[in-house]
Amino acid sequence: MSRKKEREIIILSLYSMELSNNDVYDTVHYVLTQSQYELKATDYIFESINGVLDHKEKIDETISFNLENYKIERLSYLDLSIIRFATYELLFKKDIPHEVIINEAVEITKKYIDLGDRKASAFNNSVLDKIRVSIKA
Repeated sequence: MSRKKEREIIILSLYSMELSNNDVYDTVHYVLTQSQYELKATDYIFESINGVLDHKEKIDETISFNLENYKIERLSYLDLSIIRFATYELLFKKDIPHEVIINEAVEITKKYIDLGDRKASAFNNSVLDKIRVSIKA
């Protein structure tokens, strides 16, 4: 499975977990069964989801600090899942270039959230770029 597809599964799983009380294993397998592909869960998927959950407080603090005139509570669950996972990677995955992380998050935003006006992808790109800059500072 490609890293791009893994990221998509991770984000959809995080989103699903925001809406339910299901555990990581059940959620990932549900998301995989709903996908149009025959995929198997990878270690990267489970490690990443658990990483986001383990560091959720720090991730949310980082997001909140970088939101301008906006509160984290106002983000849709799907936007929040995308931004949380990308922030996790920006903070803790030093082997992945920040540009790649942000680009992948924006592409997933375009696929699942944008309504053709690109406002959601521009917003998420802006927030993630601010987070990138604050991490490097």
